[in-house]
Amino acid sequence: MTRIPEVLDCWFESGSMPFAQDHYPFENKEWQKNNFPAGFVAEYIAQTRTWFYYTHVVSTILYNQAPFKNIVTTGTLRAEDGEKMSKSKNNYPDPWVFIDKYGVDALRIYLMSSALMKGEDANFSEKAVQDIASKIIGRLFNVLAFYELYRDKNLEKIHLTPSPLSLIRRGVGERFNVLDQWILSRFYQMLSEITEGMENYDMAEATRPIDLFVDDLSTWYLRRSRERIKEEAANPAPEQAQYGARQTLYFVLKTLAKIMAPFAPFTAEDIWLKLKNENDVESAHLESWPVPLRQDLSGSGKIIQNMEEVRNIVTLGLEARQQAKIQVRQPLSELRIKNYELGIEYLELIKDELNIKEIKQDKNLKTETELDIKITPELKQEGNYRELARALQDMRKKMGLTPSDFIALSFETNDTGKKLIQKFENEMKKTTLVSQIKFEENNGEEVKIDELVFKIKIDKIQG
Repeated sequence: MTRIPEVLDCWFESGSMPFAQDHYPFENKEWQKNNFPAGFVAEYIAQTRTWFYYTHVVSTILYNQAPFKNIVTTGTLRAEDGEKMSKSKNNYPDPWVFIDKYGVDALRIYLMSSALMKGEDANFSEKAVQDIASKIIGRLFNVLAFYELYRDKNLEKIHLTPSPLSLIRRGVGERFNVLDQWILSRFYQMLSEITEGMENYDMAEATRPIDLFVDDLSTWYLRRSRERIKEEAANPAPEQAQYGARQTLYFVLKTLAKIMAPFAPFTAEDIWLKLKNENDVESAHLESWPVPLRQDLSGSGKIIQNMEEVRNIVTLGLEARQQAKIQVRQPLSELRIKNYELGIEYLELIKDELNIKEIKQDKNLKTETELDIKITPELKQEGNYRELARALQDMRKKMGLTPSDFIALSFETNDTGKKLIQKFENEMKKTTLVSQIKFEENNGEEVKIDELVFKIKIDKIQG
């Protein structure tokens, strides 16, 4: 062999890759017009002084321009204590054990949302991956599981009329629940933020909105819509079939699968395969990217702002309850708030969440909220019933009953306990699916509520 003197070094050769790989300009004359410059290049931070640098210099000398439009560069991932990861120190978790424990999507979201994607170094955190596995992946599958309990595939075939965008534009009306309008507004807000991040090749900024949206979907929208979803499933109304909570949730989950595909590919595919119909493409990864909103829709921003105010008031109300050592299951008579702009649909949410009978708006309040913590005998009785209802639901769960299983109840209690049950009998039958209530001696589970004692026996109604 003889060395060719014109060869400089391997980095010069590597730097010529953008055009040399296709033997341009000696062949393939059309190559530059169709393929140059590249949309982006990706490597870790050390390549800024080697491959990135050489490709830039060679291309500038030959063509007076960079060979790439964007650079995606990652920092160095260190061990949790800040030391460099190395095989000799064994200061990193076994990748396969780690992936089996938390899932590869949790690790992927963690890395893509970290400072690493901005070219900065970062210490690895197993706790952060664990949090993503539970708070994003886990919560999302919990939402999906609840939806599947009350799923109606016939509803899924109906195209939303009006469209989700039209629903936001119309503002709050009698036919449309504000929670549906809010979650759709939040969905399109998230989509716009993710799309902007991806178009700017900023993966960290593109990934981060997912966490906040899944939290909103799970801990606020679904929690506040559970009873509505159950009611829709039990009493389907054809004239409202196209715009209930189930139809809204279906749209959000299915479209979210498309958005999550680049960030959590296995999670996205699992959701898509469960929700797709015969007219859909086989995989979420074959779908088109949803069209984001390029301008704020009339009413969308206001809905989001109002709901933020609602949740802030609820937080303050819960803090007041906690300070007074009064559980949420105990109804209270009145909450006074300073905000004078919230409509009745938002006030109803606050009442339900804080278990308040009445809300009054008072712009002269010195604080944002003021809670009346006086408990009348009537309120105390209702609070006792709610404690009893919670105990019944816990017993149903222990028996492994499904949400659609009807039961017969046998109570052994004193006259005061019997009066309590009789007063709330209709509500008890509705909320805990009771078809029969008896008062008799039994050997059931003992439940104590305040000064009341109940022995309760539950039997599942067959068929």
